[in-house]
Amino acid sequence: MGVFYFLVENNDNNAKQVYDIVGPVCETGDTFAKNREISPCQQGDLVAIKSCGAYGAVMSSAYNTRLLAAEIMVKDDQFSIIKDRPSYEEFIGADIIPDWLK
Repeated sequence: MGVFYFLVENNDNNAKQVYDIVGPVCETGDTFAKNREISPCQQGDLVAIKSCGAYGAVMSSAYNTRLLAAEIMVKDDQFSIIKDRPSYEEFIGADIIPDWLK
């Protein structure tokens, strides 16, 4: 089985540290992996998940007004944004207030 989690800006250090890989929303159900060895990282670092299963765009959610992620296609050393992340203005602007509430 290959590496599925890695620090985006690797310091080219062979040091590894064990982490639980968790998401930012749900403390109990937003766990991607437990006890995975990756390069040492700290708060604010980006960690890439190569295979995200249900956490891909198809199952994404804007729970708690969290913006959806941009979709990026990668091939070898090339990448391209294939769907931009919406702005807060676009996100909130999609709501329609019924006339009877105005």
